[in-house]
Amino acid sequence: MSLLAALPTPRHQHAAPLPHPSFQAPASSVLTVVGGKEAPPYPRRKGFVPRRQEDFNDGGAYPELPLLQYPLDMGRPDEQKGSKTLAVSVDINGSVNYDAILRQGARANKIIHSGHQAVVPKVDLLTNPEHLQRPDVDEEERTAKETMEALTRRVNNKLSAQNPSTLPEQPGAPTYIKYTPSQQGPQYASGAKQRIIKMQDMPVDPLEPPKFRHTKVPRGTGSPPVPVMHSPPRPVTAEDQANWKIPPCISNWKNAKGYTIPLDKRLAADGRGLQVKHMNAAVAVVAGVMGNRQCGTGSRVGSVGVTADASGRSHACTEVLHAACGNLWC
Repeated sequence: MSLLAALPTPRHQHAAPLPHPSFQAPASSVLTVVGGKEAPPYPRRKGFVPRRQEDFNDGGAYPELPLLQYPLDMGRPDEQKGSKTLAVSVDINGSVNYDAILRQGARANKIIHSGHQAVVPKVDLLTNPEHLQRPDVDEEERTAKETMEALTRRVNNKLSAQNPSTLPEQPGAPTYIKYTPSQQGPQYASGAKQRIIKMQDMPVDPLEPPKFRHTKVPRGTGSPPVPVMHSPPRPVTAEDQANWKIPPCISNWKNAKGYTIPLDKRLAADGRGLQVKHMNAAVAVVAGVMGNRQCGTGSRVGSVGVTADASGRSHACTEVLHAACGNLWC
């Protein structure tokens, strides 16, 4: 038996007071729930998962539900603070510049290639007559003036560093501090009313190991390179697959995989079948000269020398043989 059942029934029913006829509720205080879903009562919330804002009934999270709850979208990881809308910016040509979207969250000096101009080769840019136009006289004078000022400033900085007018304060110099103590009397510091403190840096041993461990921060990623434009992917045909079938390497010394290699493949591995043997045309001339063994009238060509007759016609045969042998070694 519950406590509410033990209580007696109330004698009078008190109704809520009616508002004045001239009273009108403001529009902001009127709450209209369209298609809302009320949460089940407290003891019957097993299996209830609040997913929408209407499930929280304009309240907080339910502590009895061991789930991730985001009432009023508070703490939701996908909800970033601030506006996600960026201002539209244009480039020098008047077209929309989308670099602001790419540079969001990146450092200011990072180079980002976002246009087609970045992938155009430099040779094509030089062929454009606008890029080869010479500057006018005013631009040359302005550039020369800026260059002279920059060089002068750099030279002055170098000279000022080499010939300083005032020496900087050396570290470790003593510092004197004069102060008046609050405790006065003959029993303090022999009755002195003011005191002087000398402060000086302690000498540092150069061979002493460092007291702190300094770790170098890894260098951040640099600017990405210019993107390479690739053609769209195409389906691989059977002919392309056959062309890309590379046979395994065959060696006459090693066979680590233990392949059973046929004899013709073994002989073809050294490339002897790819060699084309060429014969010089002078060989045929020599063979013809040596085979005839008869030049002119009565002259014979032997394996050792030439036999000539009395008329001396063997000279022509000897010249032919020498010419053929010379062409053989060309």
